[in-house]
Amino acid sequence: MSETPLIRLEGIQKIFFTDEIETWALDEIYLDVKEGEYVSIAGPSGCGKSTLLSVMGLLNSSTEGHYYLAGEDVAVLSSAAQAKVRNRQIGFIFQAFNLIGDMNVFENVELPLTYRKELKRKDRKAKVQEALEKVDMGHRLSHFPSQLSGGQQQRVAIARALTGEPKVLLADEPTGNLDSKNAQIVMDILADLHKQGSTICMVTHDPRSSLQAERQVTLFDGKIVDDQPTSNLRLESEALVS
Repeated sequence: MSETPLIRLEGIQKIFFTDEIETWALDEIYLDVKEGEYVSIAGPSGCGKSTLLSVMGLLNSSTEGHYYLAGEDVAVLSSAAQAKVRNRQIGFIFQAFNLIGDMNVFENVELPLTYRKELKRKDRKAKVQEALEKVDMGHRLSHFPSQLSGGQQQRVAIARALTGEPKVLLADEPTGNLDSKNAQIVMDILADLHKQGSTICMVTHDPRSSLQAERQVTLFDGKIVDDQPTSNLRLESEALVS
């Protein structure tokens, strides 16, 4: 595991301007995430969790600050260059799955790879099948999203995020639209991926899901107010119960 953080945020600010009103969604965020870490991002609704993840996923640009991904300051790149980094180095898992309804499972998972012109069809097929096997959905290649349960759709969405072999997986409330059984299946998949070496940053409002990570970063009003191993939090929770 490299000593240099895979992700380094330095002084990240995100300000939204509407009708001459400034809304500070993120305020002076400093955060390092090492390769292979599993980090949960917690905090009350509206504290900036999803905004932070969207900045890390290059889905939204910061107003100020530097974002280093694998040593490169990706915050200063052009939109086209950021899109290339996003496609090759970042896997995003959304609460709402974001699968394309008129594409089958195989086509949905293959989609990010179609932007990589150097990959031959047979190579794309092999990567798609491998990703789907990791989430136990290899038997659903020809099914469409409408034919799948919510839990199955999220597993396909995870496979789509995995297929490009990204450096980091970003999950925004990945269990938010699922019942408890399917939520646990998704959390178990993320835990297995972490054991296999994946770097994961996950936004969640569920304390149980948050504690499955190895580190919890807590936001409040756009600022990081706490950052500690979840082992400490588990001990605190057990002490309260006893």
